[in-house]
Amino acid sequence: MGSDRNKLLLPLLGQPVLAWTLSAAKVAESIHWIGIIGQPDDWQDFREIVSQLGLTKMVHFIPGGKTRQESVYRGLQGLPAIAEQVLIHDGARCLATPDLFDRCAEAVLKCPGLIAAIPVKDTIKVVPPTSKTIASTPDRSQLWAAQTPQGFNVAKLMYCHNEGIRQGWEVTDDAALFEQCGLPVEIVPGEETNLKVTTPVDLAIAEFILRQRQSA
Repeated sequence: MGSDRNKLLLPLLGQPVLAWTLSAAKVAESIHWIGIIGQPDDWQDFREIVSQLGLTKMVHFIPGGKTRQESVYRGLQGLPAIAEQVLIHDGARCLATPDLFDRCAEAVLKCPGLIAAIPVKDTIKVVPPTSKTIASTPDRSQLWAAQTPQGFNVAKLMYCHNEGIRQGWEVTDDAALFEQCGLPVEIVPGEETNLKVTTPVDLAIAEFILRQRQSA
């Protein structure tokens, strides 16, 4: 992003990016507890956002780790003891709608693991890291672009994380841990607008989408 601060604190239509994410979670009927996993340096700013949204009693702060995998593991350890299912969401996906949260929450009651995802539109080429020559072209009809939220049975996901620690697995999302352990992960149709704010261009697109929603 090239910013001097956490991208979740960057302004988006007058509010920090994280505020849009939390606002959607607040409206979702299925969300009863929110854990924000991050670095303590940002907590003062995060707390101000949470307070302005009236979410102080609902939100809990959990120190993150050095990797996404370690951060999620810490988040699982910070869950309420009664939690049986959990949705894991990237705060930078600030355009996810309450409906998407609720659909994922409903689906995870019936399966041990799921991810929001959309079919890939582009033709994908596999290229070895040491070459610029195409090695293969996978069948696009079988490819899906993973999004968040991703939902899981808490006990099964904790088992997968512990197994990942024991065997030294390094993965980029929790679905991959489920896959490594031979557990099924289902697809819940995601949203085309559920982009991850990673670059300044993404921020501009997010602003355009939000303006369109507000004028609808």
